[in-house]
Amino acid sequence: MGKIVFYKDKNFQGRGHECSADSPDLSSYLSRCNSIKVESGCWVLYERPNYTGYQYILSPGEYPDHQHWMGFSDSIKSCRSIKHAPGKSWKIKFYDKQGFAGQAAECVEDCPSIYDAFKFREFHSCVVSDGPWVLYEQPNYHGPQYVLERGEYSNYTDWGANSPAAGSFRMVTEFESGGGVPKRHQNV
Repeated sequence: MGKIVFYKDKNFQGRGHECSADSPDLSSYLSRCNSIKVESGCWVLYERPNYTGYQYILSPGEYPDHQHWMGFSDSIKSCRSIKHAPGKSWKIKFYDKQGFAGQAAECVEDCPSIYDAFKFREFHSCVVSDGPWVLYEQPNYHGPQYVLERGEYSNYTDWGANSPAAGSFRMVTEFESGGGVPKRHQNV
């Protein structure tokens, strides 16, 4: 599963809380979170309980304050690990219409510009056959991001987006270190 340690204050000071499993509500352990150590695994942190609100995707490394994980505030209220078996492949197929309809494109590698590669500016549904992915609303891995794990998403709201905007995506690998995995995600 992995291991993550949350600290109340910056630079790993103050009360800490260690987590090695998905936690839908961290409120009773932390009133605020200003630094984090990710000892293993990749994690999605949420600003609200029950896996809602802005999300931040962290890989192994140290984050001495909330600005290092691109946090908008010191509020972390739930977390879950990103699951993927090491050595597996990655595969994503997306559609320009909801319900897996319309034009489709498939990819097995990182894509810095969905428009340049596939002439899509948005997609409304997708199927992740293998691997966890991060979808960004803007090209070159910028803007709000959404974790897409193995499964079917018949509408962009299924992955927590407010719009079908899609600019880029990339694989999430547990083996990246020190912030190599994207850090900002909005799931309202």
